[in-house]
Amino acid sequence: MELGNHTAVSEFLLLGLSQQPEHQTLLFGLFLSMYLVTVAGNLLIVLAILSDPQLHTPMYFFLSNLSLVDVCFISTTVPKMLVNIQTQSQAIPYAGCLAQMYDFHLFGTMDSFLLAVMAVDRFTAIVHPLRYQVLMSPRVCGLLVGGPWVVTNLQSLVHTCLMAQLSFCHANKITHFFCDLMPLLKLSCSDTRTNELLVFAFGIVMGFSPLLCILVSYLCISRAVFRIPSARGKWKAFSTCGSHLTVVSLFYGTIFAVYLQSAPARGSSRKEKAAALMCGVVIPMLNPFIYSLRNKDMKAALRKLFGRVTSSSV
Repeated sequence: MELGNHTAVSEFLLLGLSQQPEHQTLLFGLFLSMYLVTVAGNLLIVLAILSDPQLHTPMYFFLSNLSLVDVCFISTTVPKMLVNIQTQSQAIPYAGCLAQMYDFHLFGTMDSFLLAVMAVDRFTAIVHPLRYQVLMSPRVCGLLVGGPWVVTNLQSLVHTCLMAQLSFCHANKITHFFCDLMPLLKLSCSDTRTNELLVFAFGIVMGFSPLLCILVSYLCISRAVFRIPSARGKWKAFSTCGSHLTVVSLFYGTIFAVYLQSAPARGSSRKEKAAALMCGVVIPMLNPFIYSLRNKDMKAALRKLFGRVTSSSV
C-alpha cells in the first residue's frame, strides 16, 4: 500500500505534554528516569522468574509475560518523546505515527487481557486446588497467552488499516505526546464514521470482556474463600491475590476515573493525556514494585539473583 496516495501529510507534529521551553529539561529527566526504572524493574522480574525453578509455575509465567508487555508498552511512547525533547523536534513520520498507534493499542489491550488471565489463574488455584495442575497445564497456559496476542493484533491491524485509508489534508498537529486514534481522527478530512464505530465496538468488546472476566473470577474466589472455616485460611487465600488486585484497581480505576469522564471527541484533552500517562507509563513502572514487595517468593528469587550477580562479579 502506498501511503502517499491517501494523504497530503508526510509527517505529524506531536505537541507533547508542554510547549514551554523551561519545562523540557524537567520532562526529559523525569521520563528518562521513569523509563529506566520501568525497563530495569520488569526485566529483573523476568530474570528472577527464569532463574528460579520454584517460580516455574503458571502464576509466574503470566507475570513474566505481563512484565515483558509492560516494557514494550512504555517503549511505544516514551523513547520517541525523549528523542523529540532532546532534538527539539516535534516531528514523527506518517508511517511511524501509524506504527506507534498500532503498538500502543496492541500492548495496552494485551495488558488488560493478561490481567484477566491472571485472575482466571487465581480462581483456578483457589476454587479448584486439587485440579490446578491439570486445568492449568503448559498447553492451556500457552493458549491463554497466545489467544489474546492474536485478538489484540487483529484489533490493532483493523484500526491501522482503516486509518491508512483516510486523508489528512493540511492539519498535522497532534495535541498529545504520542499518536493515538481519536486525535488522528480529528485531524482527518475524510469521513471517519466507520473508524469511530469500530473504536466504539472494539472499546466495548476488548475493554469490558477482560474486566467482566476479572469480576466473575473474584466473585467466585470470594464465595470460595468465605466458605473456609479458619481466619488464617481465608487470609492465606486472599493474600495470593493481593498484588493482582492492586494492579487491577490501578489499571481500571484510572480508566473509569478519567476516560469515562471525557467525551470521545475530546481525544486530546488533559484528562485523556493523564489517563494515557497513568496506563502507559506510571502503572508499568509500579508493577514490579507491587509484585516484588508483596510477594515473599519473588523477593527470595530477586535476592538469589542479586547474590549470583554479586558473587560472579567478585
